[in-house]
Amino acid sequence: MSVSPRDDGLWCRRFHPAPDAAHRLICFPHAGGSASYYLPVSAALSPRVDVVAVQYPGRQDRRNEALVDDIGTLADQVYEALHGWDDRPLTFFGHSMGALVAFEVARRFERDGGGPVRLFASGRRAPSRYRDENVHQRDDDGIIAEVKSMSGTDDRLLDDEELIRMILPALRGDYRAVETYRCPPDATVACPVTALVGDSDPKTLVGEARDWEKHTTSAFDLRVFPGGHFYLNSRGADVIEVLDGHFTAQTAGQGA
Repeated sequence: MSVSPRDDGLWCRRFHPAPDAAHRLICFPHAGGSASYYLPVSAALSPRVDVVAVQYPGRQDRRNEALVDDIGTLADQVYEALHGWDDRPLTFFGHSMGALVAFEVARRFERDGGGPVRLFASGRRAPSRYRDENVHQRDDDGIIAEVKSMSGTDDRLLDDEELIRMILPALRGDYRAVETYRCPPDATVACPVTALVGDSDPKTLVGEARDWEKHTTSAFDLRVFPGGHFYLNSRGADVIEVLDGHFTAQTAGQGA
């Protein structure tokens, strides 16, 4: 029986609702990102897959809400918001910071007897791979320079002073959450994990992405694409193909 979600659209955004879909994909945004980043994914997979993108506090229509600058706290809140959305098999996809949030939300689901059928961790080092980074402690210009170096945001937007004032708090808070996150080296999920990474990503080397294998007790797969940290901006069709293959296999398995 389908359970009515607790969330009323505050946390969970469905750009192309697919109520009859057999599968649901939960998408977790990157630092400074919003649910709308996954609009193309929703368009590509609907109506076969019901795509739900998470909207964190402190951005876009939630910009007046308090930021959550701790991965664990954010994962707790997302987990609560996702209750009732698990009436069909869930798949998680998180990019950069979103990969960490997805991992921690998956751990919470599994702790309580549920969990996704697979976790796609994109553009992020394995949870136990740390670097000494302090972007969140830089001045505003330093944070803007960091974001520009990742080539994930249109420079014209970053040159808009009014827009920058709106998004800088979320960027700083998200960077603080990522850079202060610490994961036990033996923390795992029971679901399979697919790590995706750009071959020239300065934030995640291929070897650092491969170490996601240490954080699952199930199967592991690594996909490497041409590009940098936001490889999926130019390789979106390839990522959709990977997701399509996953859902096709899931459908075949359910029909067996």
